[in-house]
Amino acid sequence: MSNNENNNLLKSVDWFTIILYFVLVVAGAVSIYAATYNFDKVSIWDFSGFSGKQFMWAALSFLIGLSLLLIDRRLYEAYAYPIYGVMIILLIVTIFIAPDIKGSRSWLVFGPVSLQPAEFCKFATALALAKLFSTYGFALNSWRNYAIAIAIIVLPIICIILERETGSALVYTALIFVLYREGMSGFVLFAALCAITYFVLVLKFADVMFMGIPLGMVLVFIIIMVLVVAMLLFYCRSLELARNVGLGYLACGLIAAITAYFGFVINGYAFFFTVIGLSIGYLLYGMLHNDMRKVQMTIAFALVSVVFMFTVNYAFNNILQDHQQKRIKVTLGITDDPKGVGYNVNQSKIAIGSGGLTGRGFLNGTQTKLKYVPEQHTDFIFCTIGEEEGFVGSTLVLLTFLTLILRVLVIAERQHTAFGRVYAYCVASYLIFHLAINIGMVLGMCPVIGIPLPFFSYGGSSLWGFTFLLFILLRIDADRATYGVW
Repeated sequence: MSNNENNNLLKSVDWFTIILYFVLVVAGAVSIYAATYNFDKVSIWDFSGFSGKQFMWAALSFLIGLSLLLIDRRLYEAYAYPIYGVMIILLIVTIFIAPDIKGSRSWLVFGPVSLQPAEFCKFATALALAKLFSTYGFALNSWRNYAIAIAIIVLPIICIILERETGSALVYTALIFVLYREGMSGFVLFAALCAITYFVLVLKFADVMFMGIPLGMVLVFIIIMVLVVAMLLFYCRSLELARNVGLGYLACGLIAAITAYFGFVINGYAFFFTVIGLSIGYLLYGMLHNDMRKVQMTIAFALVSVVFMFTVNYAFNNILQDHQQKRIKVTLGITDDPKGVGYNVNQSKIAIGSGGLTGRGFLNGTQTKLKYVPEQHTDFIFCTIGEEEGFVGSTLVLLTFLTLILRVLVIAERQHTAFGRVYAYCVASYLIFHLAINIGMVLGMCPVIGIPLPFFSYGGSSLWGFTFLLFILLRIDADRATYGVW
């Protein structure tokens, strides 16, 4: 690059984001030192220790970031698909040559160095998705275009699942928010939220019986009925259909209550199948006088919801591995295993709770120093922050992450090309997912699935992966003046 180009880059690059990145990386390395400190007064810069290695990886990440800023923005767009293809091939190769580490084959070992290709495939997938949406005339207006966009997201998920690294695979599902930003119907997100709700209710209340069937299914049936009425009212814009179906549901419920009062309890399956079946029959008749497509969507929603409800137990018992089932049950409060699967989360809560408002002080945490919290320098690094810096320190860390995410969203909205905008939203989606799930794991609100806290969890692959994501975005953003008015 010429001196003039270098000066322009220095002026146009988003230094505020770089400062946030620097603060988070340094704070992460210091937190790793605190998490692994064992009272032997080893220097924070000792490269034989975790913190020393993390600082070394941090220094290399700064060099990587600088190198990424010097690459012409057009190269990222031109080589987006080849980069994605290379990373997919690397993921496939990893399945066969990676050693088995804690039941996972996701790490490539090169002597003393181990790399996780799944972390680097994030930026490659983001580039490929951005390239797709920047194609002339491309929009989410056909099944073919939907299929292509979803295939780009699903392909790395399949490869990573085959590596038996479910947590890393789930991260890519965050990109569905990018599709929503680019025109995907909000109905998809609504359906996903419903699916999660059904899943939790069916499992949570599987052992409680009501009307001769599990209470979880009764609750899901009721939710489906309520949502059908709501869709008819707000989605189909038909007060008549919503009123008649709603009154029909109330009448059937009243009949069931009266019969139960006189000692005759109607079987739940027979009752709900009959009620929903009658409402669907009525809606098929109602299609003659209303928007056919929207009524069809409402009927399809009801039918798919019922089918999904009956597949929950099968999927849970036959697809998920035993340790995954146990983690979900502990998270939902179905089982209590404080000395087994729930040990990590239980100790994590104790550590964070012991920090109080202002914390015990740097290097003064007892839960973390005495190693009560497993993986406290990786997935559970937030425990150290909570115990030593307390609520105040934890809040500052979360606010810094929030500031970074909001800044990325600002960068996304000021892009003048679909490529820059989509890539920026991919970065924001990854950050939001990692932050939400990791903090949720530590607080016991999500199952433990091995999601690192960006810039904080120990490891070079995660740090470098987010460095690639962020600094490619900064380079794309630095050239935004070339593609439109500031």
